[in-house]
Amino acid sequence: MNRATSDELVFDALPPARGRGFAVTWWGQSWLKALEDTALDGERLRQGRRHARGGAVGAVSVRPGRLTAVVRATDGTQHRADVLLRRLTGPEWDRLLETVASEGGHIAALLDRDMPPRLVEDAAAAGVDLLPGISDLEASCECGEWDHCAHTAALCYQVARLLDTDPFVLLLLRGRGERELIEELQRRSAARAEPARAPVPAGVPAAEAYARFATAPLALPAPPPLVEEPGAGPALGGGTPPAPGLDVTALEFLVANTAARARRLLAAALAPGHAAQEPPAPLSEWEDAVRMAAGGAPARIAGRLAAGCARSARELEMAAGAWRFGERAALAVLEDAELPVPGRAREALAAAWEDEESRPALRGSGNRWTVVGEDTQIRCGPDGRWWPFRKSRGRWWPAGPAESDPAAALVSARGDEGGGRD
Repeated sequence: MNRATSDELVFDALPPARGRGFAVTWWGQSWLKALEDTALDGERLRQGRRHARGGAVGAVSVRPGRLTAVVRATDGTQHRADVLLRRLTGPEWDRLLETVASEGGHIAALLDRDMPPRLVEDAAAAGVDLLPGISDLEASCECGEWDHCAHTAALCYQVARLLDTDPFVLLLLRGRGERELIEELQRRSAARAEPARAPVPAGVPAAEAYARFATAPLALPAPPPLVEEPGAGPALGGGTPPAPGLDVTALEFLVANTAARARRLLAAALAPGHAAQEPPAPLSEWEDAVRMAAGGAPARIAGRLAAGCARSARELEMAAGAWRFGERAALAVLEDAELPVPGRAREALAAAWEDEESRPALRGSGNRWTVVGEDTQIRCGPDGRWWPFRKSRGRWWPAGPAESDPAAALVSARGDEGGGRD
């Protein structure tokens, strides 16, 4: 069970993470890149990965500027490991909060435990580096090593798993807790949404007032406030039998799903400049069904979604897995074998392995390369990114998010530390 105070989060020890990467989200991968770019000893990083995979990292404490955990070494000794990250200054927090509050989509994404790249880019444009870079993660451990040791590396790898599910962990580490941030963002958003009203003089004759409104449009009311959580739908079961053919459980699921989407759309609509933005292409019937299945639709409802699109339950299961890794882009790579492969991606594939001895035997077809003799495959998308796939039950299943490096995608497809990388 996790515990929290106003300025500290404590996460219980996570179970072993054998056979999976430590970061799925792009910000979790950026965290690990900062660690790997900073550490001087690659062997210490590999030891740290093994400690983290084996469940050797105890409860993790997250406070402004500091991470702390007790890490158990292979010989059974325990060491307190700390990782420090600079807290943002008051002016930096002010610029960051103004940046987030000015874009309703940023607030909605954070509430959904998401950190879109544009949020980080906008923060950087305001002079605030939200994600750590090289040398930003400072190590301190009881073992006495001055650089990142196996214990502080294990702590960082474990924290990448926490960041994947909750970017507010990073914001607390930078100095502000979730409740304080949400309240301040809502206050600033409400202040931005409040329209300026000119004072109305007392005692205006009715004819004059009517003439004013007849020649000028009425002022629109203030926009509604942001909604932190979608409302609960009505209980449709009632106590009376439903009408023939009416699936009450499925209808309640659609109501809840619609409320969640409406909250995100409202946050985006309240953002400045929303009307001038190019709207995204609407989802197809199949894409919308995949989105709902990926969001946790119960098995029976997922079966109805698949049948409504004339697809099998297994096809929907595969598509939902792809959607969780990369939404539309991942779904296209799963289903379209004729996607174009950019020239730079072919060059990356040719240079991905240092020598012929380490290069796997690949058989290519279209945008797909299969490892000869293995149930592993990598696929290239039109943007040049590589997606890992693994064969199971006679089909090729998505195995992880996209990678810019085809060798890293193959490691994800294998589900181990093959090639010396996670």
